[in-house]
Amino acid sequence: MFILEANNVKKVYTSRFGGNQVQALADVNFSVEKGEYVAIMGESGSGKTTLLNILAALDKPTSGEVLLNGKSIVSIKEKDISMFRRENLGFVFQDFNLLDTFSIQDNIFLPLVLSGKAYPEMNTRLTPIAKKLGIEAIMQKFPYEVSGGQKQRAAVARALITNPQLILADEPTGALDSHSTEGLLRIFTEINDEGQTILMVTHSTKAASHANRVLFIKDGKVFHQLYKGSKTTDEMYQMVSNTLNIIATGGARNE
Repeated sequence: MFILEANNVKKVYTSRFGGNQVQALADVNFSVEKGEYVAIMGESGSGKTTLLNILAALDKPTSGEVLLNGKSIVSIKEKDISMFRRENLGFVFQDFNLLDTFSIQDNIFLPLVLSGKAYPEMNTRLTPIAKKLGIEAIMQKFPYEVSGGQKQRAAVARALITNPQLILADEPTGALDSHSTEGLLRIFTEINDEGQTILMVTHSTKAASHANRVLFIKDGKVFHQLYKGSKTTDEMYQMVSNTLNIIATGGARNE
């Protein structure tokens, strides 16, 4: 069952005065099955950030469609988009996007507060997530009082607490040291093993090698994809590296 489908997605930006057009996405087609863990890679300017913004309903394509559980997210009315994102999507960003004036707990609760959930329900949802992520001890601290790895785990908790259909992660390891990166990637694997669908945009070969499938975007299209299957993370790392080298040198795709 496909949880996410991108069909013939194209995005053209027009300059303010209509003189120049820049094609960010040419013709993107792919689908994600429920429970998959997919990484999207590509060089700067390849269109992967534009694609993520469209999948997150933060931007609309010039043409084409995006379906979440068979429902078009392109046609959602502007007034309903925020609610749609809160109810269906969880977000993990490179810079954490935590509010410094809120405690870690209140940051995690925020999407539920905006959805009008009662405190007892919020607390019931948080307890097992905080335990899984190992952040029970920092609930009453503020973001500026904790490490980068702890901030990112809090951001993952905030993404999980709404029971999202899909987690969208934008360079989630980009601001982390190697130890914290290892911890976050382990968490992503664990929550994926429990059935959570994850789509991650990353520059990191290490991060991508933990995914079950890697899509490579080049010139606004899906250039190639790799499936992990029974391969080890180290073997996947080497395959991802080789594909990135082919893209960087302008070589042909491996079939």
